[in-house]
Amino acid sequence: MPIRLLRPDDAAVYVALRREALLDAPLAFLSSPEDDVAGSLEAARRQLRPSPHAAVFGAFDPALIGMLGLYRDRHRKAAHKVHAWGMYVTPAHRRHAVAAALLDAVVAHARAMPGVAWLHLSVSDAAPAAARLYERAGFQRWGTELDALRYDDQVVSEHHLALRLE
Repeated sequence: MPIRLLRPDDAAVYVALRREALLDAPLAFLSSPEDDVAGSLEAARRQLRPSPHAAVFGAFDPALIGMLGLYRDRHRKAAHKVHAWGMYVTPAHRRHAVAAALLDAVVAHARAMPGVAWLHLSVSDAAPAAARLYERAGFQRWGTELDALRYDDQVVSEHHLALRLE
């Protein structure tokens, strides 16, 4: 299963997978289909442009079956941190180490970024398997936001984790 950086020409499959993710696991993501900033092809193309400060990785089999992004903090005083976001693997491909491979790719990419010391991410109570994956990879929980997300009368907390890269 190949893992690679997504490019602007992947925008259509990326938008489709994002929409699937937001519908399949609404309490695992802050965005909703109605307010997704990368919900259009043009916005997705912009997001997938090569950048030294951000990347989105995709897993293919042969279609796009999983994704995970990262971005560097834009503030100079916090530029030693990158943030992973948007982990999603299609239901048919879960429990096949796809998420672990995506996480490995993001960690390796973050380690190769000059001056980066920390990789941060957040995971909601609605994604316990993801939380276990991150903890197995060495991420440490440093905080919890209670009542972080509300959707259809459901409320979940979000846990903040970090991995030291240096």
